[in-house]
Amino acid sequence: MAHLTRRRALTTLAAAVTATVVVPGYAQATERGRGPRPLLRAHAHNDYEHPRPLLDALDHRFASVEADIYLVEGQLLVAHDPVDLDPKRTLAALYLDPLAARVRANHGSVYRGCRTPLQLLVDIKTEGAATYVELGRQLRGYRNLFTTFAHGRVRAGAVTAVISGDRAAREPMEQQRVRSAFYDGRLTDLGAAAPASFTPLISDNWANNFTWQGAGPIPAAEREKLRSIVSAAHREGRRVRFWATPDLAGPERDAVWGELLAAGVDHLNTDDLAGLEAFLEAHEK
Repeated sequence: MAHLTRRRALTTLAAAVTATVVVPGYAQATERGRGPRPLLRAHAHNDYEHPRPLLDALDHRFASVEADIYLVEGQLLVAHDPVDLDPKRTLAALYLDPLAARVRANHGSVYRGCRTPLQLLVDIKTEGAATYVELGRQLRGYRNLFTTFAHGRVRAGAVTAVISGDRAAREPMEQQRVRSAFYDGRLTDLGAAAPASFTPLISDNWANNFTWQGAGPIPAAEREKLRSIVSAAHREGRRVRFWATPDLAGPERDAVWGELLAAGVDHLNTDDLAGLEAFLEAHEK
């Protein structure tokens, strides 16, 4: 049997689902002067593996998308694994240029009439310092697009780039007085000296911090731990995301998503765009 990459497998599955699913009317409806209401807690994990990177997530009203990048001969290529690297699939081609075009068309925002920035989470897969230097250079070419930090102040843009992945990116970022990106912290960054203007997002592995995977009620101690984490982050002006949460459709996933919503977690992580859209539409009022 021919080897299927993660991206090809997901593309095949999504195409089959799309052929049989009718898009709900609310996803298409717009008010005069406004576009669809974005789902501010929806985060598209491994977004680039969908048939139309970025665009599928935007069609499902996601407010946060994730792209993994590799620095290869001066280019920033988007892929999950090295075997999938394709010189045509650059960060600029899949994300930066389409976002810039959309923001121009929508008069300054990703979703027409919504001023909340879209989060572009960039997960660095190659050595962090060198990759970030090139990434920072490219982001500066879209300066009016991105939220910026300059001389102690944050100026909101239509898109906020947050840098994750290889931790070596942190040092060159900390040395910048002006930058077009922010840093994705870990739970160990709560209570640390770095301000929210540097680390506005706290992300961590759900499975490394919680045993509960959605079967039965969440243990009381774990519910308290989750809510304490979120409260601490919010007091510091930071948002919270967990990766490696259950993502197979079913009651366990819904139970975990429900606890995350109840605790105030800011971003729910998924590869199932339609599934999370439907869940948030039903549960988030």
